Amino acid sequence: MYLQRTLQSFAKGAAEQFSVLLVTGARQVGKTTFLRHISEPARTYLSLDDSLLLELAKRDPALFLQRFRPPLLIDEIQYAPELLPYIKMEVDNARKPNLFWLTGSQQFHLMKGVSESLAGRVAIVQLLGLSRQERIGRGAESKPFIPTDIRMENSISLRELFNIIWRGSYPAMATNDEMDRDLFYSSYVQTYLQRDVRDLARVGDEMAFLRFLRIAAARTGQLLNISEFARDADIAVNTAKNWLSILQASGIAYLLEPYHNNLSKRLIKSPKLYFADTGLCAYLTGWSSPETLEAGAMSGAILETWVVTELLKSYLHNGKQPPFYYYRDRDKKEIDLLIVRDGTIYPLEIKKTAAPSVSDVRAFDVLENLGLPVGSGGVICLCQESLPLTKSTISIPVGTL
Repeated sequence: MYLQRTLQSFAKGAAEQFSVLLVTGARQVGKTTFLRHISEPARTYLSLDDSLLLELAKRDPALFLQRFRPPLLIDEIQYAPELLPYIKMEVDNARKPNLFWLTGSQQFHLMKGVSESLAGRVAIVQLLGLSRQERIGRGAESKPFIPTDIRMENSISLRELFNIIWRGSYPAMATNDEMDRDLFYSSYVQTYLQRDVRDLARVGDEMAFLRFLRIAAARTGQLLNISEFARDADIAVNTAKNWLSILQASGIAYLLEPYHNNLSKRLIKSPKLYFADTGLCAYLTGWSSPETLEAGAMSGAILETWVVTELLKSYLHNGKQPPFYYYRDRDKKEIDLLIVRDGTIYPLEIKKTAAPSVSDVRAFDVLENLGLPVGSGGVICLCQESLPLTKSTISIPVGTL
């Protein structure tokens, strides 16, 4: 079953303006399925997972593009960066939009080759797993989230919510309740270790990297302390930094940067770490069921992770970079998420509670010292309806996401 992705409208518009469309994202988020679904008329599909095609693309990229003429859809372009200069020559000669559609599972690793070869010729968009709006058939209606524009509520029970969180957002899991969750994620991790990790860095000890991956999953929603990270994983600090960049490059992790400006000298400068898929995160940290996850020590952190990634999808799947930050100062006053849009700060707290209170938004007062207008804020939580907390804040049911 195919579910319409929010990115569809933006991607089609971008393809009509640029000669090359590149969709990046982690493995199994549905990049190829998405592009093949929106391709009208169907274009020639080539996967560089095919060893014969890959060998030709790397050995003789000019012959590859003579043999296969645009419009083309080339899957996993990062395996053959040798093609990029020849794609550039092709689009410069043709001077037409919509010639090449590319996918890549290693977005930042790939960006150097793309920026050097295709600057000004390529539209780059990022696809994450299915959003909740896409799951319920409202992908086309999804807009970038902002607290002043709360959409129609779709109530969701605690049990249903944590089942979604536990299974994750990869389409193969999200659209098929019969899919064995442990088998899917064990296979996913093995493929990830054998392909992406091997390609991005020569990791000599796969078991050490797997240990590092599990430690990262256990720290989702937390402030990143790279020294503690390295100590717990029993690796060098520089190795931890390199491996963390691999998690980012392959779409496994997202780093939320702290907000700071010239007026905020006392703010913490370390980012917060979030896993991009809560199902993978729950698997790596050993939660055997949605019920144990909801009742366990990680329930608050993984709920926060799910909310942040849903909000990320609302921006990225509309072709926009998320203007997201968090706030934490040396007095330990903290705000989970700041959306800074059009020069205004919209503060958000994320709480595993059905009864938010004024105390949950008390830290919002510190934003008056940052020199920007502060808009309406709220607490995203397990309540069933949106109600005012103060003059400028409301409770926001997770069912609105």
